[in-house]
Amino acid sequence: MEQARSDLLTVIAGIGGLLIIASLAGWLLQIRLSPNGENAAIENLNDRIRSWWVMVLAMSLAFVGGKTGVLLLFGFCSFAALREFMTLTNATRADHWTLVGAFFVVLPLQYYLIWIEWYGLFSIFIPVYVFLLLPIVSALRGETRNFLIRVAEMQWALMICVFCASHVPALLTLKIPGYEGRNVLLIAFLVIVVQLSDVLQYVWGKLLGRRKIAPALSPSKTVEGFLGGTLTAIAIGAALWWMTPFAPLLAALMAGVITMMGFFGGLVMSAIKRDRGVKDWGHMIAGHGGFIDRLDSVVFAAPFFFHLTRYYWSIG
Repeated sequence: MEQARSDLLTVIAGIGGLLIIASLAGWLLQIRLSPNGENAAIENLNDRIRSWWVMVLAMSLAFVGGKTGVLLLFGFCSFAALREFMTLTNATRADHWTLVGAFFVVLPLQYYLIWIEWYGLFSIFIPVYVFLLLPIVSALRGETRNFLIRVAEMQWALMICVFCASHVPALLTLKIPGYEGRNVLLIAFLVIVVQLSDVLQYVWGKLLGRRKIAPALSPSKTVEGFLGGTLTAIAIGAALWWMTPFAPLLAALMAGVITMMGFFGGLVMSAIKRDRGVKDWGHMIAGHGGFIDRLDSVVFAAPFFFHLTRYYWSIG
C-alpha cells in the first residue's frame, strides 16, 4: 500500500512538473508573441493549459480519495457528459420520464453496481436490461414521431456517457495477484497514455501531416500524425510499465490497443458532432469544449482495457 501511494505521488508530481513547464512556456509565448491577446493560437494554448490544471487537480484529489473519490468524479463526469449528449438529440416532452430514468436511476445504479463490485450485473445492466426496458417508458407515452431515432439516441448516449465511462473506475475492482492496492495506477496509465496520444497525434500531424484520414470528420487527423502519435504513445506505455501489472512488452501492447480505440472513438464522436452541426459537445471547459470532448477517447478505450486486463489475469 505504501509503495502504491509512493508511485501515485510520483505520477502526480511528474504531471505537475510537466504542467509547470507548459505554463511557463505559454507565459513566455504570450509575453513575446501575444502581449495584447491578439494571437488566437497562443490564447487557446494557455486556455488549454489552465483547463488541464483544473482537470489534473480534480483527478489527483479523486485518486487520493481512493475508490470513493474516483467513483464520485467519474459519476459526475458521466452526468455532465450525458447532459451534453442529450441536448443534441431529438428528445421530446414524451421522453421526459425516460430522461428522468436515465439520469436518476440508470446512471447512479450503474456506479452503485461498481461500488459493490457486482461484475455480472454491471457488465450487462445497460446493454441488455436498460436497452430493452427504457424504450418501454417512451412507448407508453404514445408519441411515435421519430421514435426509433429518439430511442437509439438515448441508448447510444447511455452506452458512451455511462456504460463505457464507468469502466474507468471499474478498474479498481479487478483482483490482480501481487497488485493489491495499486489499481488506481491502472486508471492513471489509461488516462495518461490515451490523452498523450491525442496530443502527440496533433503535434506530429502539425509537424509532418500531409495525408488526411477523414477530412469530412476531423480535418486535423492525418496518417502521419496518427502513426507518429500512436508509436510515441506505445513507447510511453512501455516506459510506464511499472505502473501496471504487466511486463514492458505487454504494457506496450495494451498501450497500442487503447491508443487505437481512443483514435477511433474520437472519429466516431466527431461524426456525431458533424451530423448535429456542432464543433464541440459543450463549452463547460475553456479551451477544451465539453466533457465529452475530453472523454471521447478514454471512454472508447476503457472497456477494452478493463476486459482485456480482467481476461488476461483470469487465465494467467
